[in-house]
Amino acid sequence: MPSTIIIRPVSADDEHAWRALWTAYLDFYETKLDDAVYEISFKRMLSGDSNEFQGLVAEKDGALVGLTHFLFHRSMWSVENTCYLMDLYVDPSLRGGGVGRQLIEAVHKVAKDNGCSGTYWMTQEFNYKGRMLYDQVATRTPFIKYAKKD
Repeated sequence: MPSTIIIRPVSADDEHAWRALWTAYLDFYETKLDDAVYEISFKRMLSGDSNEFQGLVAEKDGALVGLTHFLFHRSMWSVENTCYLMDLYVDPSLRGGGVGRQLIEAVHKVAKDNGCSGTYWMTQEFNYKGRMLYDQVATRTPFIKYAKKD
């Protein structure tokens, strides 16, 4: 019998496994963060504050195999909040097996259950495998992202 994927909110007991997945995600995007960012991000997800990031994890046979982080925020284009799915990562050995789709659908359900008007996310152009999934579950927009840092 195939193993079942369980999608659930991140919990305090997940910190070590979450850090491993989060590090793999950052490695994919060729990014490194200070340990303080890991610590505060994890605390924020567990705060219970509806204005903070939230996290879901995918679990298979007792091990974490995927994660997603998301945030509800106001929009000038609707009365309702919208949901920004900030990060999505699935263990490379399980990609293409539906885990990413389950995580996206779970975030979207949480967003709808909390009155959000929709869910959106961004990815880098080179994320071809992810984009194949995204093209199946959502509509690509024509927006281009700009960033300014001091």
